[in-house]
Amino acid sequence: MSKLPQIASQIRRDIVRMVHAVQSGHPGGSLGCADFMTALYFEIMEHNTDFKMNGVNEDLFFLSNGHISPLMYSVLARSGYFDVAELSSFRKINSRLQGHPTTHDHLPGIRMASGSLGQGLSVAVGAALTKKLNGDSHLVYSLHGDGELQEGQNWEAIMFAPHNKVDNLIATVDYNGQQIDGSTDKVLSLGNLKTKFEAFNWLVLEMNGNDMNEVVNTLQHAKTLTGKGSPICILMKTEMGKGVDFMEGSHEWHGIAPNDEQLAKALAQLPETLGDY
Repeated sequence: MSKLPQIASQIRRDIVRMVHAVQSGHPGGSLGCADFMTALYFEIMEHNTDFKMNGVNEDLFFLSNGHISPLMYSVLARSGYFDVAELSSFRKINSRLQGHPTTHDHLPGIRMASGSLGQGLSVAVGAALTKKLNGDSHLVYSLHGDGELQEGQNWEAIMFAPHNKVDNLIATVDYNGQQIDGSTDKVLSLGNLKTKFEAFNWLVLEMNGNDMNEVVNTLQHAKTLTGKGSPICILMKTEMGKGVDFMEGSHEWHGIAPNDEQLAKALAQLPETLGDY
């Protein structure tokens, strides 16, 4: 676990460089969730880089808030699903690394297209049910934006999962309070998410998503709560743009790219630990 912060720093470097290179993409949420995704892929999940879409006998992850694709791609490449050099093709014509992950290009590690928000929890629930029906004891993880929960389909899945005792699912919400048009409170208030999930009979944990030790410990604790009849939700407090001081906490960096000067400032704050692509 001691190496996780160094890995997360390199992943953050990848994110800002990828988005800068094509002047397109979503750095804010990607940076905010970097610690969580690093912990998940490098410490918590039992997964196989010899990728097979059926995911038998391994843990599965579904990214629902697909606009944070720079983070997803960097994590997959750095953990061995494909060559790190391919990160340089991000959002370019004919690249497998499009702005939102897709499945038709068969990029290893991508199990669902997630350009349209609000659908990932339904997919994760289906995958978790499949594992239960097949006697596969591995777990299903998913990540969702808080603003994404304004989509109604989520609440059907939130109601469905506990009713059907989908207790091999750990769904995490990036609770940064920001979305593209401003704060979630101003756009469409989410109210008390902890109370809401608990009212639907989920087990709810909370954590600071930018404290690596807390992320690892909370995820490990969540694993011990599986198999007890209820799905698990982790409400993860993060700061949009975490790791780059001029991006932190601002919805304005949800979907814009740094210029040359801003890139240099960002990289100066993020130690290179694994080698840039």
